[in-house]
Amino acid sequence: MLVKRIIYWVFTGILCGIMLFSATMYFSKTEMVKGFFEGFNFPTYIVIPLAILKVLGVLIVLFRPSKWLTEWVYAGFFFNLVLATAAHHYAGDGILGGSLLALVAVFPSYFFGKYLRD
Repeated sequence: MLVKRIIYWVFTGILCGIMLFSATMYFSKTEMVKGFFEGFNFPTYIVIPLAILKVLGVLIVLFRPSKWLTEWVYAGFFFNLVLATAAHHYAGDGILGGSLLALVAVFPSYFFGKYLRD
């Protein structure tokens, strides 16, 4: 049980850390991030709302106010990270990066969290 708890917190820490880093970049270097979004052919008006949702998502994953909401946050993180990884790959940035690491971290965080808390 202790090993599972450690695995859960390591991967949840990685996931939340990457999401918070991303949100911080979106808030502090908005124009630069908008340039990246334009390069990916994404709309730039979603930068700030996406940053807000990432911060709220991290809070929900850590404090789990409801199972239903937590499930939706993990789904949102999954889809966001799949699209981010694909966008970086198709833009020629390569597939290896923070989005892929966070995508890998979503699964153990979700499944071990479900096992430990449900």
